[in-house]
Amino acid sequence: MANTPEGFDGPHEKRLAAMIEVACRAGEQTLTHFRGPALEVEKKSDDSPVTVADRDAEKFVREWLAARYPHDTLQGEEFADQAGTSPYRWIVDPIDGTKSFVCGVPLYSTLLALEHEGRPIAGAIYIPACGELIVAAEGLGAWYRQGREVGAWVRASVSSCERLSDAVFVTSGVGAFAGRGAGGAYLGLEASARITRTWGDGYGYLMVATGRADVMVDPICNAWDVAAILPIVQEAGGRFTDWKGESTVRGGDGVGTNGRIHDEVLAALRS
Repeated sequence: MANTPEGFDGPHEKRLAAMIEVACRAGEQTLTHFRGPALEVEKKSDDSPVTVADRDAEKFVREWLAARYPHDTLQGEEFADQAGTSPYRWIVDPIDGTKSFVCGVPLYSTLLALEHEGRPIAGAIYIPACGELIVAAEGLGAWYRQGREVGAWVRASVSSCERLSDAVFVTSGVGAFAGRGAGGAYLGLEASARITRTWGDGYGYLMVATGRADVMVDPICNAWDVAAILPIVQEAGGRFTDWKGESTVRGGDGVGTNGRIHDEVLAALRS
């Protein structure tokens, strides 16, 4: 099931194969609850939704990885960190886009990132309901596969869009901009971009990395929302930073673009 892209090797080879396999397995597990009539939705302390599907998928990832790499650190959205002693850390978001999931919208994702000595070096975005998968590793490129069956990998690449006025701008939801006092920034981007859609969360970044969208903006995010994103967007030829322009997954917000319009987008956010 791992079926890694050709040349996806190097010093982290076994963990890269594990990343792909467990992300796919966890994503497939979420489908057992997707659009289920008995699915119950709870609210967490930050008022965001969570379901048994989120928790079960993260438990699966943690147990699967702990059995194979017991000395690695594990971090996820739903449970406390499991400290390790190796230089590796796994970061999982079992269902990125739980709001889409509970509404029966198929654009939610399972995200898994691998860090080495504190730096995100690899990531996977799996869209279980659509069968789309994109993976990347530092220096090895970003690779995309369509279809749940094992198929051919193709090299993922960002768009060639040169101006925000020609761009497709995507985001998870408009309300989060206002929530951080940046409603004007959203309106400015919407007015400047050629097309604006709320194809957000991990799917929005997959759209950027495969050249179908040009910019994705997160006004509020955690490390587990974007740790997988940074290596994927960068290896696809794009750029991922926080709103200050720093290449980090712990800045509290995020911007992923094709690189060519990144500075223009940051200027719009700052204004």
